[in-house]
Amino acid sequence: MSQNDPTDHALAAIASILDHPETHREPEAAGHRPVPPSPIEAAGYSKVGPGPMAAIRFRWTVRREDNGDYYVDETIGENSLPITAGPMSGDAAVRLVNDRESEAERRFQQLKSEMTGRSAAANPAHKNDREI
Repeated sequence: MSQNDPTDHALAAIASILDHPETHREPEAAGHRPVPPSPIEAAGYSKVGPGPMAAIRFRWTVRREDNGDYYVDETIGENSLPITAGPMSGDAAVRLVNDRESEAERRFQQLKSEMTGRSAAANPAHKNDREI
């Protein structure tokens, strides 16, 4: 590959866009216990999966039916029909959303790592430029 390979540049751009800054957490004061989080309201709870384009991002949303059962609607992009899981309890629905989002994030990071690794391995001259 040459130094001007568009694939190499595209992969590098995607990797830089997708990097998430580390969140800064203040150290807890000595003797101060954190306040337990308030319970999550299941109905309307939603998470969006990772990715550089809204058209291919997953979204998981919890909804409650009139009979008290909860369902999780999973969509891809903004205009897809949902795939629905349920019925389940509100806690189970929130866990499902969190589990699906965590798995999507793990797989996305793995793919991103593979893409950036291939890019660096495919262009050793470019790698040597960065080491100088």
